[in-house]
Amino acid sequence: MYRRNIFHILYPIACLIGLFIVYQAWLKPTYLPAPPPDQPSASTEDSQEAPPEPRRDGLLELESKQTRLIDPSSIPKTTHHDLLETIRDEIEKGNVTTAERKLADLPASFTNDGLVRSYVSILWNNLGIQQERNGGTAVSIKAFKKAASLDAKNPIVQLNLAHAYWELRDPAMTQDFLEQLAVLAPNEPFPHLALADIFQDRDQLSEAARHLDQAAALSGKDPAAQSYLRTVTAKVRGTEKSEARLTSRDSTHFIVKFDGEADQATWTAVLEILEEAYREIGQKFGHFPSKTIVVVLHAKATFQSATGSPIWADGLFDPVLGRIQVPAQDALADRAWLTRVLRHEFVHALLHDQLGPTGSAIPTWLNEGLAMELSGDRWSDLDQLMKQEFTLIPLTALEGGWGNLSSDVATVAYLEANSAVHYLVDRFGMARMQGLLAHLKARQSLSTAMQSQLSLSYEQFQSRWVDQLQEQGKNG
Repeated sequence: MYRRNIFHILYPIACLIGLFIVYQAWLKPTYLPAPPPDQPSASTEDSQEAPPEPRRDGLLELESKQTRLIDPSSIPKTTHHDLLETIRDEIEKGNVTTAERKLADLPASFTNDGLVRSYVSILWNNLGIQQERNGGTAVSIKAFKKAASLDAKNPIVQLNLAHAYWELRDPAMTQDFLEQLAVLAPNEPFPHLALADIFQDRDQLSEAARHLDQAAALSGKDPAAQSYLRTVTAKVRGTEKSEARLTSRDSTHFIVKFDGEADQATWTAVLEILEEAYREIGQKFGHFPSKTIVVVLHAKATFQSATGSPIWADGLFDPVLGRIQVPAQDALADRAWLTRVLRHEFVHALLHDQLGPTGSAIPTWLNEGLAMELSGDRWSDLDQLMKQEFTLIPLTALEGGWGNLSSDVATVAYLEANSAVHYLVDRFGMARMQGLLAHLKARQSLSTAMQSQLSLSYEQFQSRWVDQLQEQGKNG
């Protein structure tokens, strides 16, 4: 989400926000910002943050976490029995390097026997599972591909390959591949979920909803799956209905949807801004989106109600539908504002594309801070606030969703996110930032990722960032 820079109200915020937190309490995860003293305290129920809305890839992530090992106990009775048993034992002991070398050294003639060929496929599959546990999907996909090439009819092997393709956003996960997988594994919801995702990206929402319905029918009584599917299916069908009257225009990398009465100058300007952001920010960040991005232009009067965004939001990236949504009525009256919002939301879309199904692992302060840093929308106001009697909100309290934050607290949250990420990139460079994101994509905690990439603990990073802010406040 994008929050307009409103420096003129920050000094009153500093007085009102009332965040009386001592520096030593920085890492208390239960901290919530206190309400301004002139407002009544919220009830316990109201003060709890609403559960996050399911992401479009939420169930796919849940599915991909399932361990799909195949029982390797029945070794074919051939002259190669002892060698196969040795490789199996190496895999089960976790000696993946040795096992991979032995499997790779098997002569091609070794798999002429159908039973041996199927068993070697199982060994490659189980090796891939071990490699994924140790080093992530990027390390394991070679083994899954090898397993799948040896046994095209084994549904578990093919599902593991599909999960790896999904995790890595691999273009090999095509509609044809998934349709064949749906036939091979007719009781599995995953192929239909992935097909729904493909059709959503193509803006073919009717087809997406059809596959979501099929996935729901195959999900049994799993409450997490059913909750996800109900939410996403309703959103897809609602979006299809609400966007039916919209006009679309596209460029090389974007589709812009708008009310047919919108003037041509607006959507032309939007596409120009987005294509420039694609080139500039993609090059700076070292990643370009793998898919066309849909952008929906709303009337200002209906933006909040149509998107469910907070009243203070000036733009939104919707991870469920993969859409950028902005209020663009009369936007050309302030092209600088329109440019900032579109570039900001493009970065969110870029991060979503890069992180794939683990996109929810990135803390909100890091996500928003990167959107501001990469879009070139830096706020320096926090440096000025540090000259006042002002206590920062701990970054750990800004990791979850910000949708329930008041406008005042949201402003401070954006200031801190901007400042913390700018310090991170300025001090350690974009290459380290990319490494940090890679660790988060591998489902490591932020603390572990920072220790690995920055050689600092999360606590040390925050401490050094605050020290720099205080120093700037003294010298500013």
